[in-house]
Order: sequence, then structure tokens, then C-alpha cells
Amino acid sequence: MAQESGEAITVIQQQLKELEGIVEETMGTLNIVSGTERVTKWKTKTAALLTQSAGAQIGQDFARIQPGPSFTNDMVEEFTDLVECFRTPLLKLSKTLSQTGGSPGGG
Repeated sequence: MAQESGEAITVIQQQLKELEGIVEETMGTLNIVSGTERVTKWKTKTAALLTQSAGAQIGQDFARIQPGPSFTNDMVEEFTDLVECFRTPLLKLSKTLSQTGGSPGGG
């Protein structure tokens, strides 16, 4: 179980790194549409990796995350909100896995 937890934490850290890369490139080019598309593809890949490394339930939970409604006309702010809606749960999951040694919540 501890080995699975370690693998899941490694996957989470790698996916967070990839997300940061998308953010940096998107903010550098200010091509928010392309950045949003890349985040969507990243989310799908991340859900699959979480399913493999942390279990089906965790992968499904991540796949179901949807950004909340946006009330701004600021595309950059909307993009950063999108990123945060995925970054925050991954950080929480990583913290939970590292504290519990692999049993995230138990339901």
C-alpha cells in the first residue's frame, strides 16, 4: 500500500509540474484558448494516471471536477481559475496520501 501511495504522489507531482508548464507557456503567449485546450487534455490524462496509480474512485472523482461559473470578462482570470480548480484538489490529494500512507479518506 505504501508503494502505491508513493507512486500516486509521484504521479501527482509530475502532473502538477506539467500543469505549471502549461500555465507558464500560456501566460507567456497569452493564447488563453490554446492554454485552456491544453488544460482539458491534461485533465483527461491526469484522471487516467490517477486511476492507475491511486485507484478508480480517485481518478473518477478528479475527472468529474468542473470549474465553476465565471462572472468576469477577463480571460486570463478565467484561465487561472480553471487551473486552480484542478491544482487545489491535486495538492490536497497529495497531502492526504503522504499523511495516511495511501488511504485517501476511506469514503
